[in-house]
Amino acid sequence: MQVTRRRRGTEKRQFDFLGRPVSRRATLVTACVTALAVAATGTAFAETHQFGTEQVGQVTAKGQVISSDQYLAPYGTRLVLNDGKIMSSSVSPDGGHLAASVTDGDAALVVVDLKSGQVRQRIGSAAVDDLRISSSAVGQEGPTYSPDGSQLWLGQTDGYTRFTVNADGTLSNPVAVPIPADGPKHALVGAAVFSADGSTVYSAVNGQNRVVAINAATGAVEQSWAVGNAPRGIVQVGGRLYVSNEGGRPAKAGDSTLNSYNTQVPASPVTGATTTGTVSVIDLAKPSAAVRSIEVGLHPTAVYAAHGAVFVTNTAGNSVSVIDTARGRVVQTIATQPWPEASVGYEPDAVTLTADGHLLVTLGRANAVAVYRYTGPQQPVSYVGLLPTDYFPAEITTVGKQVVVSNTRGIDALRPTNSAGHGTHDTTSSLTRFTLPSDRVIRSETAKVFQQNGWTNGAVALAAKGNSKAEPVPVPARIGAPSTIKHVFLIVKENRTYDQLFGDMAQGNGDAALAQFGENVTPNQHALAQQFGLYDNTYDIGTNSAEGHNWLMQADDPEYTESSAGEYLRSYDTEDDALGHQESGFLWTGAQAAGKSVRDFGEFQQFLTKPATASWQNLYCDAKTMDATGQGTAYPLDSSSPIPSLNSVSVPGFPKFDTSVPDQYRYEIWKQDFQKNGPANLNMFWLSSDHTGGPAGPAAQVADNDLATGKIVDEISHSKYWKDSAIFVVEDDSQAGLDHVDGHRAPIQIISPWAQHGVVDDHYYTQITMIRTIEQILGIHPMNQKDSAATPMTAAFTSKPNNTPFTALPNRTSLTDGLSTPPSCGVDTPAPQDPHAAAVPATTAVPAAEKSVAAQWTTWKSHQRLTGPDAVPDYANPAQMNHLTWYETHNWKQPYPGESKIFAPNDVPGAYIPSSDTDG
Repeated sequence: MQVTRRRRGTEKRQFDFLGRPVSRRATLVTACVTALAVAATGTAFAETHQFGTEQVGQVTAKGQVISSDQYLAPYGTRLVLNDGKIMSSSVSPDGGHLAASVTDGDAALVVVDLKSGQVRQRIGSAAVDDLRISSSAVGQEGPTYSPDGSQLWLGQTDGYTRFTVNADGTLSNPVAVPIPADGPKHALVGAAVFSADGSTVYSAVNGQNRVVAINAATGAVEQSWAVGNAPRGIVQVGGRLYVSNEGGRPAKAGDSTLNSYNTQVPASPVTGATTTGTVSVIDLAKPSAAVRSIEVGLHPTAVYAAHGAVFVTNTAGNSVSVIDTARGRVVQTIATQPWPEASVGYEPDAVTLTADGHLLVTLGRANAVAVYRYTGPQQPVSYVGLLPTDYFPAEITTVGKQVVVSNTRGIDALRPTNSAGHGTHDTTSSLTRFTLPSDRVIRSETAKVFQQNGWTNGAVALAAKGNSKAEPVPVPARIGAPSTIKHVFLIVKENRTYDQLFGDMAQGNGDAALAQFGENVTPNQHALAQQFGLYDNTYDIGTNSAEGHNWLMQADDPEYTESSAGEYLRSYDTEDDALGHQESGFLWTGAQAAGKSVRDFGEFQQFLTKPATASWQNLYCDAKTMDATGQGTAYPLDSSSPIPSLNSVSVPGFPKFDTSVPDQYRYEIWKQDFQKNGPANLNMFWLSSDHTGGPAGPAAQVADNDLATGKIVDEISHSKYWKDSAIFVVEDDSQAGLDHVDGHRAPIQIISPWAQHGVVDDHYYTQITMIRTIEQILGIHPMNQKDSAATPMTAAFTSKPNNTPFTALPNRTSLTDGLSTPPSCGVDTPAPQDPHAAAVPATTAVPAAEKSVAAQWTTWKSHQRLTGPDAVPDYANPAQMNHLTWYETHNWKQPYPGESKIFAPNDVPGAYIPSSDTDG
């Protein structure tokens, strides 16, 4: 291969809340950065060509590059918090402190001194915290100060933790205020609001579809009202409570519905997305009166009251409803769609009103605050413009003349670490602060927001109808124009970083010390990279599977999933939760709308039934029999999805995530279907063995995944469909290892006669650009503003096809290595390892010095729901899972990179990060 460009370092600058630089590093100079000049008439593709070969974390004149096709350069000053993602925040009544609930870090709650810009206190369940509480799980909303500032209530799974606020703003005396579970439904409290005298706390009990009144002194529940589905925000105006119901109204007879935390909610029969949004109105003067309902937009989240109005952010509806409290109805709906090319995907999620009459709305997925002039409920607002923020603003408030914004993801995964690399869970958050500038400055900053998001005219250009004379090209410039590619295969795998797989390939920008599953574990993926190209500057956006599969299937991680990260108890994999689906649909519904056929093999499947005898060993032997004889499986499995439009195109015998199912079995199920029915236009796969954690050892499972990938490519490339096919191989996320550039950098592969062969491509790409490429090939209209703004990966393709097929290589790591019970058909005998590549040791007895700690890991692993019909991706704490995988692949002889010893499960640095799910 010819090396086109290599980079070894990036500048990662941070600033404190007062605007002072925290650290400076040498600026990376990148040659030959491509930038398209946009003509007045627009361009067919969005402006994300501007990234060129820049890397995530690099600071440029346009801002810092992050993994979601965006730059960051917030208006005002910044305070970076290195304690995880902010889920929600509140400012104390005196304006002196901000309390933020956080997750994916070392605390559940942090207290920030707004005058000094310093974190005063960290509270959580870890030993490193300043104040210990029993659980670090936090809800979507809160924390909440009492009117006099003497108490703070933190919403958690089964109620609240109540703190005393000290004179210096710190917290003490944590007391549990429980709300009992209702059968399988935990409280999962949403927002809370105090009565004016501070004696009562009104709580939106999200998991039980009700609002309760709690005695603030005793913690006793004194009143309960049934409201809509998934109540989230709450505000009091006079004698009434206004409660946003993210799941809309209760279902009626005849409604199409889908599950959401054990409640059937009105939902689309095609996308499974909710179809209603409501605000419940409770009359406190008449507590027994019927609760009234006001229709608003989809997924109402935040509610904010001021001057006779209640403002409701309709997060999936991309609007703000204005309720006139005197009239009791919506009198105005404010559009929050700043870019004409796309009507959805901006995700307004918080709102406030300044003293001088400016309405400020955070647009979470656009990293911006929208500014409007507001005079009254029935007077139409006037749009002023946008101000840039950090990554995913989720709360906004005023402190005097200052505006304070809480940004969930801060500056992305750039938390300081002593590790030998970066991980996706090195999460930051931030507070940005500014005084509202003049309209002239806001207009100037609006242009910056457009540039940072890649919003340009003509980004979603459609081909003229009836233009059949256009010459087919691999990636058409206009949606609906003919492509030389008719069959797209999207293979989704689990959790690996670029360095874990390809760090040993000297042609690319890799770190061989982090190549945990190098060429002798993944010979097929290495050979595919040699033949079809190596991509060493591509990023996954999500930090875990719940986010990653959404990014691939929806070109977004909806706000519901983003804001649920503190508990993930309501849902993790959102297939079985209507709240996790966007109204504009999925990749497959877009393909169907474009008249394309779809075939699904496990992706977005939620349920699995399997015979009791379908062990890993038996399925492994069954796969060998299927391959030798061509007969069907002896262990028929059934996998399905709650989403009707997906079930109609899915192969029911293809299993969903379950690490006790080898990918060799998945390959055989697919091969029989392929040979019988041929491919669809869009073919989606979930090959999940490289997640690790199953009966075989980690290297064996990754080798199993590699061999299945190679065999699929072999089968396609030797078929009559090869000449017009393209195979995209991608991880759902890159959370399960380290990478020397960034935790989000991941291995991808583009395999096609039309793909560039034998090159190193170091252009900045992401999962979103990959999805936009598939859309462009198949004529699928983009789903939201994220994929609308993305640039197709045209540089990865050529107009001169090379039809040379790929022949799968035999595995060099035994697929049965690490099994405690060998399969009845015998252990696997691998091909010889390449002596020029790093050797992969077979599993041996645990060294005597580590037997005790290894036994603790065995016990820990048995509780992680890695196998069986109820297996959950990422149920295990990510830091612990990554350490176990490392220890096992190195036979318990080598500490995790950057550490000096092998740790027991509870001693792992980062073991306090909550897992994806805690219900089992």
